Amino acid sequence: MDKKKLKDLAGSKRFIEGIYNYCDRWCERCSFTSRCLNFAMAEDEPGNAESRDARNQAFWQKFGETLQVTLERLHEFAEEHGIDLDVIHSEEAAETEKLRDEMARDHGCCRAARAYGEMVNEWFESARGLMGQREAELGEGGMEGTADARAREAQTALDEALEVVRWYQHQIYVKLMRAVRGSLEDDPESEEGFQKDSGGSAKVALIGIDRSLAAWGEVRRSLPFFKQETVRLLVHLERLRREVEKAFPEARAFIRPGFDRVDLHS
Repeated sequence: MDKKKLKDLAGSKRFIEGIYNYCDRWCERCSFTSRCLNFAMAEDEPGNAESRDARNQAFWQKFGETLQVTLERLHEFAEEHGIDLDVIHSEEAAETEKLRDEMARDHGCCRAARAYGEMVNEWFESARGLMGQREAELGEGGMEGTADARAREAQTALDEALEVVRWYQHQIYVKLMRAVRGSLEDDPESEEGFQKDSGGSAKVALIGIDRSLAAWGEVRRSLPFFKQETVRLLVHLERLRREVEKAFPEARAFIRPGFDRVDLHS
């Protein structure tokens, strides 16, 4: 993508400003890709390169062009807001950053989210044999007619549920880390009614938890042999959901650009 096209994209009014700041990065399942600048930039890649080397060269060339535009816009922003780009963090500031990271990792919500990711890995490991057997049976065409169609429909529902589980497995932890770390940086004297980034990150984590709960519900229905293990995951996620809502009581009300509608009549 050339420099002029990048600038034209960045200045286009069809994109929702900041929509990518509070998304789950699942572009394949998103209904706002046509209004997302990040997606538009990522999609502009050569489709039929002759070799991996050629594709990689084009890929990094694109990033080089993006860097130039990014730096230009950053310098303009810094000049407008009086930001000195020559000042680097002091050792004291670096220690503060490190301490915040440690505090975030030790937060109850983050610990529980990290544990959830490990529990999911354990579940997939224990269920691998059974799921492989089911796929083999379907592949062999062991059933016919309506029964076969129903079995394949059930397999599709299970596959989609597991896809959701895998997508949010680690993202919940990542978003909660950002939320907790952001809350440590929030200004306690900030203007009332002003949305805090920590709330937006917590909301994305909650959405991931909600969708994961629904997905595990489908797994529980599809794989009754794993009822006990699946219920254990559901209980853990529900406890985590309640803890996150307690820690970030305003998260559900956070209005994400583009994704969430504002009721003007309320």
